[in-house]
Amino acid sequence: MEPELRFIEQVSELSRQNVRRCYYCLRCSAGCPAAPFMEHTPAQILRLVQLGQKEALLRSSAIWLCIGCETCGTRCPNEIHAGAVIDALRQISLAEGVPAGEPIVYRLHQAFLDNLRIWGRLHELTMLMEYKLLSRDLFSDLDMGLDMFLKGKIHPLPKRIQGMAEVKRLFKMKEEGGHE
Repeated sequence: MEPELRFIEQVSELSRQNVRRCYYCLRCSAGCPAAPFMEHTPAQILRLVQLGQKEALLRSSAIWLCIGCETCGTRCPNEIHAGAVIDALRQISLAEGVPAGEPIVYRLHQAFLDNLRIWGRLHELTMLMEYKLLSRDLFSDLDMGLDMFLKGKIHPLPKRIQGMAEVKRLFKMKEEGGHE
């Protein structure tokens, strides 16, 4: 099988989206709040997947700028969730060791997933502390964080969920490349 076709199949399987159904109506991009900041809009990302442009996509900052709001999927007449495709591209990028096109966003992504892995839910304080350490940006917005803490918006002590075994199973499945 040609590398381009393998890439389309890989993305379609990982995302569980039929990428070939996109006919470039642009509705996903028209509703995307992150599109003005991306070098490739969601519609362009789908088209680049169809064209087998793996390298361009994996090195793109656009796959790291998607905020996961799912507007793209709700607007698509073919029910393609570009966000799921973008998640698959991130996953492929990480698996192949391609440096993130937006390192700061990737560090936040890392901190978020680590937080879920440890607590089973988001604990803002530990996630923000890890992000600040990873990004080496320790003092910007410190005043806002302190203000949020003082107003009780950031809780100092995390709580683990009861279903940690299920969370661990999901992360293990992800590491093995499988899905249900």
